[in-house]
Amino acid sequence: MNKGIQHNQLLVSIKELIEQSRQQIAISVNASMSMLYWQIGEQIKIEVLQNSKAEYGKQIVQTLSAQLMQEYGSGFSKRNIFNMIRFAEIFPDEQIIRVLSKELSWSHLCLIIYIDDPLKREFYSQMCKMEHWSFRTFKERIQSMLYERTAISKKPEQTIIKDLESLKKEQKLSPDLVFRDPYFLDFLGLKDTYSEKDFETSIIVELQKFIIELGSDFAFMSRQKRITIDNRDYYIDLLFYHRRLKCLVVIDLKIGEFEASYKGQMELYLRFLERYEMVEGENNPIGLILCAGKNEEHVELMQLDKSNIRVAEYLTALPTQKLLQEKLHLAVKIAQQKLIHKCNE
Repeated sequence: MNKGIQHNQLLVSIKELIEQSRQQIAISVNASMSMLYWQIGEQIKIEVLQNSKAEYGKQIVQTLSAQLMQEYGSGFSKRNIFNMIRFAEIFPDEQIIRVLSKELSWSHLCLIIYIDDPLKREFYSQMCKMEHWSFRTFKERIQSMLYERTAISKKPEQTIIKDLESLKKEQKLSPDLVFRDPYFLDFLGLKDTYSEKDFETSIIVELQKFIIELGSDFAFMSRQKRITIDNRDYYIDLLFYHRRLKCLVVIDLKIGEFEASYKGQMELYLRFLERYEMVEGENNPIGLILCAGKNEEHVELMQLDKSNIRVAEYLTALPTQKLLQEKLHLAVKIAQQKLIHKCNE
């Protein structure tokens, strides 16, 4: 073997060892720091704040902060000490902290502890660990109301809990945790009038941002994939693969509202992929029809879920927080009514 090539291989191998070691050290340091912060918060909570008035507690924290910062630096600012106390209040179980601190940084945890809804907090904790979000990405996910936009927010609470338990214990991801509604595609820069071709081209140009909006486990496979059935050619707009669901994902792009005919078209694509494209160990493909709008009852009556098809709206401009909340509350109300109807049957 050429000595130069051998030297380069050795260098690459050593660099990999160094990077692995650095990552392990960073994880260990982060876990130790988060554990320390929890212990400090727990001690202050028990010994100082439990039986004291709010104003006295604030004074104690301020004094402690000033003394600790003088000796140990800015990590013990008044704000961060209150974060430590909140950390201990939200997570009273030390064993949970030991697990979380190995997988999430202190910055991530500081976002999680101020989410009041326990189910929402659990959702973000699990998704952040699974998708390895940076602090910036995590913050953007919360601000874009990912929890509310994910399909689980429309399901009965016990089903949500069951899905999260499967993810936590078995690392088994359900499609309901993957697909959301609506999708925010404001980054495509589409104006009032555009064609399906413009829509598709804009996605390809901004493919990285599109995949970030879909979720980190999506891998792009093909655009306008041609399939031939009975000597007729059909074209799949976008074909992805989802690593954790272990299945192909067909995305059909529509610039108008959902129509009944879209179901047959998507079923044809999915059945073809099942027969000719699936490989051993894969699950059946899933279809996602992205529309500018949809009627919930229309979609429900067609029982698309039985055909492994999902329909979601996309928004080319971000709506106001108020409008989005109204749409989501309506979706939850519809889900609750369905549940009541089923219980009365």
